[in-house]
Amino acid sequence: MGKIFYVMGKSSSGKDTIYKRLKEMYPRLRTVVPYTTRPVREGEKDGEEYYFVDGARFHAMEKDGRVLESRSYDTKCGVWTYFTADDGQIDLKTSDYLMIGTLVSYRALRERFGKDALIPVYVEVEDGVRLTRALEREKQQEKPQYAEMCRRFLADAEDFSEDRLSEAGIGRRFVNSDLDVCLEEIGGYISREMSV
Repeated sequence: MGKIFYVMGKSSSGKDTIYKRLKEMYPRLRTVVPYTTRPVREGEKDGEEYYFVDGARFHAMEKDGRVLESRSYDTKCGVWTYFTADDGQIDLKTSDYLMIGTLVSYRALRERFGKDALIPVYVEVEDGVRLTRALEREKQQEKPQYAEMCRRFLADAEDFSEDRLSEAGIGRRFVNSDLDVCLEEIGGYISREMSV
């Protein structure tokens, strides 16, 4: 039976960079592209980071029973929904997977596929470093959304609280103060847990 290695962490913890590097390190791991109703950010491409859809498409997929998990956020720019679809991307009978998401989505998928199938890869960084990274990333956007950046930063404190991490069974943490060291630690962890 395959496993899903699920990368997660607070915003600007480096999880996107880690996810991309892990894809290169472990080409055997299949990836799952999530969906979102939020606008495309500078440098993103449809079908790579996300499938970008509108609210009507999300609701149609939900009505058809094709949404495995979803979460919506009332942002400074409107309501944005993120979700994983039952669209044929996941087949645990044949493959191991690498996914990226939130603690909420991890828990929903763990409930759907079982505790043994979902392997958490929780990345963390000191809050001051995260805030600096978030600000630098936002400055690079054509139309920076500083209020939304702050909302995400503050929401993460609640979303990834110690109580919620504990409830989700997240014990192992990977500190991303040095990217190469962090990747080496995660790589060893994945190699030990991967299906034969």
